Order: sequence, then C-alpha cells, then structure tokens
Amino acid sequence: MSSSSDFQQDRHSFSGSPQKWTDFELPGDTLYYRFTSDMSNTEWGYKFTVTAGHLGRFQTGFEILKQMLAEERVIPHLPLAKIWEWQVGVACRQTGHQRLKAIHLLLKLVQCSSQGDCDLTLLKPLWQLFTHMENNSCNDTAKPGILLPLHRALAELFFVTENRVTELGSLQEYLLALNTEDHLHRCTAQ
Repeated sequence: MSSSSDFQQDRHSFSGSPQKWTDFELPGDTLYYRFTSDMSNTEWGYKFTVTAGHLGRFQTGFEILKQMLAEERVIPHLPLAKIWEWQVGVACRQTGHQRLKAIHLLLKLVQCSSQGDCDLTLLKPLWQLFTHMENNSCNDTAKPGILLPLHRALAELFFVTENRVTELGSLQEYLLALNTEDHLHRCTAQ
C-alpha cells in the first residue's frame, strides 16, 4: 500500500498472517494497493479497513483549516468568529509545536478577518503568557536577543493584531481588554 501510484511514497508492505499487519496512516486522500499471491494457499486473500481522517486529530484539523484559510473564495463562507474562539482555546491548551501551529492559524485568521469576526479580547490568556515571557527575557542576561519560538510566534501575533485593530480604529478598546487594571495602573505610573 502506498500514497503514490508508483508505490514509492509512504510504502507499507505486508505478508503472512494477520498478526504481522499493523495499523498505519497515509497522508492525502488516495490509497493505492497491490495484492499479489504466491499461490501457496487457496484462501481468498486479505481484508483491510480504510478510515478517512481521524476525528479529533490535531494535525488533520490543522491541515484542513490551513488549506481553507488559504483559499480567499472560501473565507467568506466560514464561521470565522466560531473558528477564532476554538483556535484561541486550542492555543491556550496545547503546548509545543501544536501551540505554535494554533498561533499560526490565529495569525492567519487575524489577517483575513473583518471587524467583528474575531473577538480579540479572547487573546487575554495568550497576552499574559507573552508579557510574562517579555518580562523574563528582559531579566535574562545570559541569552540576550535570543527568543524562543513561542515567544517569536506570540510577538508576531500581537504585532499583526495591533496593526489590524489600529486599521479598524479600535486600538484603545483592544488594549484595555487585554490588560489588567493593575497593569494599567503600573504603566500609568511609569
């Protein structure tokens, strides 16, 4: 079995008893298979089950949403407000590469949305994470100028988001919604 007709990509070969077969995943939407008998047995062959995409798999959802957001003609038909809400939740819950991918999608949503599509105040937990990272990077003299991938991704997200809300004329409301009253008092005092 393979994901290419020449059986060169993502190739999986099986022979013998069913216990030698294992589950596997193939990327894409097409499966190619070839069954060859050595004529040593008179049974009918093998049976296998193909299941498209796994519901709830992060990578599957990420790839689908990334492709949908890349198609300008599709964007007007998407429930961007709901997708935004889901993606902020995913970015807050996930860690590592999955969090980076969720932030990538948030960035894409900010860039393609119009006013009111995305409730930017939902970014508050990510803003708190970003400001915490900013404060720690200022205090860390061991590695000046080196930012972690998450820090860079959040910096880009908030830079683009701030530019977007400035274009839409709602920068003040956005900044007030993201910050705590205590933080605003400290900034005012400075």
